[in-house]
Amino acid sequence: MKVLLTGAAGFIGTVVGEALDAGGHEVVLVDALVPQAHAAGTEPPDVHVLDVRDAAQWKGLLDGVDVVCHQAALVGAGTDPADLPAYAALNDLGTAALLAAMHSAGVSRLVLASSMVVYGEGRYSCAEHGDQPARTRDTEALEAGEFEVSCAVCGQPLGWRPVGEGARLDPRSSYAASKVAQEHYSSTWARQAGGSAIALRYHNVYGPGMPRDTPYSGVAAMFRSALASGHPPQVFEDGRQMRDFVHVRDVATANMLALEAVLDHAPGSFAAYNVCSGQPVSIAEVAAYVATGSGLSPEVTGDYRLGDVRHVVASPELAAAELGFRAQMSPAAGLVAFAEDPLRVATSPASGQ
Repeated sequence: MKVLLTGAAGFIGTVVGEALDAGGHEVVLVDALVPQAHAAGTEPPDVHVLDVRDAAQWKGLLDGVDVVCHQAALVGAGTDPADLPAYAALNDLGTAALLAAMHSAGVSRLVLASSMVVYGEGRYSCAEHGDQPARTRDTEALEAGEFEVSCAVCGQPLGWRPVGEGARLDPRSSYAASKVAQEHYSSTWARQAGGSAIALRYHNVYGPGMPRDTPYSGVAAMFRSALASGHPPQVFEDGRQMRDFVHVRDVATANMLALEAVLDHAPGSFAAYNVCSGQPVSIAEVAAYVATGSGLSPEVTGDYRLGDVRHVVASPELAAAELGFRAQMSPAAGLVAFAEDPLRVATSPASGQ
């Protein structure tokens, strides 16, 4: 199989590329290699350097390609409205330009790196009143240390439930909105071009090669950066927020399975799958795992960030049933090992997963 891989020099793209190589596939590596994401002298020699937004640059690279694995994106929290143009340009326009180039080249299969952020808040249920839509937490409650989402009927804290792929998409940040747009462009392209696309909704990805010293690199790497500076990890709210953390090697496995599966999907089809460990973990537990052996204990600050969701935990069942994907690395084992994993230097929003 011949695969064109975008974001090939990024955190996730590098590991996906290694898996493709090990599988004996022919791989065309593409990355913008923006300086903010890639330290000088670390550029892979076999990467085609181009801006995904420039459709003209794709000429020739897509010849003979069976499937595109699209990992390239501007990633991060995306909570500053000033960042909206950057996310729209790199993620939305970049994906649209790639899809147009694929259509011109006759490439009709796509695997897209999406994200759990498309869901916004997770799924909630009240013991007395059943399933409840997630309400935005107000500043007054957060200031008072009331972090849980409450029932609209009785006002009691809601319990979280696993989120399936059929949940309503409710982006809460610029980055999240751009990932929803990427999915919509991909599904529209599949219908219009007679192609097929799979979106992989990554939950919190971690592992060796993750960027450090940047708010765009994910909470696990931020905890690592604090420890490296001799400071205890700072945990927001009460630390009981629930998430799913999935190791980058498991993410690469999910991509390999999706690349094979999409070849057999019907023309015009689009499918989305959670890529997760299936083993929920609290943010306080994540901090404790990463701090193992450091001699420093995480500090629960009670601080909060407007726009943060309380709980979002994935259901792994559809990916298991249709892709055959089950994560092999548990957060308990993987996050402790992550405390010693090498990280990459990045100082601002990174292009590439």
